[in-house]
Amino acid sequence: MLCGFPCEAPLAFKKECAVLPLPKIALSAADYPRLEQLARMAARRGDIGAMFLILEIKRAEIVPDDAPGLHSIVTIGSWITYWTNWGVPRKTVQLVWPEDCTCDLARISVLSPLGTALIGLQVGDQMPYFVAGCMNVVRIESVTAPDALAGR
Repeated sequence: MLCGFPCEAPLAFKKECAVLPLPKIALSAADYPRLEQLARMAARRGDIGAMFLILEIKRAEIVPDDAPGLHSIVTIGSWITYWTNWGVPRKTVQLVWPEDCTCDLARISVLSPLGTALIGLQVGDQMPYFVAGCMNVVRIESVTAPDALAGR
């Protein structure tokens, strides 16, 4: 699917989706060094998806861990409710490091295409990402910081 259309969609649809503006993203100062190291190691192993993460890291604003509003940004450990363009009902997942990704479908690795697309976004943001050669778009509905759940 491409922007909700099959991969074989007419070129006009592909061009329209290709101009989807990328949202600004922010990474916490605590996540940044480990994300950068993870992306570089994955790229050295030949992980094609690692290039997407490297590009996202390069365009991100790095914010202090005590920055106001950081709780509303998708960071590692956040719970995110999102929609995609391909008709799946909204879903809630936790963004985790690859080693914390188990067979629990509610956990998604930051190295996955969707995980990389989610990192650094805020409520209302839309972000394109590719899976199996087809472009998808994810839209953020809500973000719950990891420490917000720990206090319950």
